[in-house]
Amino acid sequence: QVQLVESGGGLVQPGGSLRLSCAASRSIDSIYIVGWFRQAPGKQRELVAAITSEDVTNYADSVKGRFTISRDNAKNTVYLQMNSLKPEDTAVYYCAATRRATLPRAPLGYDYWGQGTQVTVSS
Repeated sequence: QVQLVESGGGLVQPGGSLRLSCAASRSIDSIYIVGWFRQAPGKQRELVAAITSEDVTNYADSVKGRFTISRDNAKNTVYLQMNSLKPEDTAVYYCAATRRATLPRAPLGYDYWGQGTQVTVSS
């Protein structure tokens, strides 16, 4: 079992930046894949970025070149640096983790979820 807590969301103007944090209640360095999902009103939850225990990363096409996922194993924390934010990035962002060997892109592939943090991009 692992508990995940997100932080760092808020209101930002278009073109601005935010860094989201996902703090885990236990070590995740060798046994978990961690992903960031987002869900906008009326839309399905989608994978934004994920990182494996070997630091292999995967990004949605819509955020490539703007978002960066990273992990600090010493702090049991995964980050999502979001730059050049657009209004269409507005959503609730969720952190999720899984012990699967391969990186799942669907929400059902993840076993542990945080409560979510709101990101609003608006002028």
